[in-house]
Amino acid sequence: MKADKKKVLRLLNTARGQIDGVIKMINDDKYCVDVVNQIMASSAILKKTAKDVLEGHLTSCVAESFKSGKQSDREEKIEEIIDIFSKLSK
Repeated sequence: MKADKKKVLRLLNTARGQIDGVIKMINDDKYCVDVVNQIMASSAILKKTAKDVLEGHLTSCVAESFKSGKQSDREEKIEEIIDIFSKLSK
């Protein structure tokens, strides 16, 4: 992985803490809107983390495949990115 590992791990640990908090909120029968707000906050951190990892992939792995000159490598990387965008848009 080419993204900033410390940053990605920090974001994931924050999301994990938020998810643990959501679980506790549910167990404690907290107000539904408060639970939903925490779920959305966790989701936003996970989306940001995915963006950071994807950015690292684009600026390293994809860029390297385009510099290599191999058509098959470029096509493979393009297909991977298309698949990711397809999943992100769902």
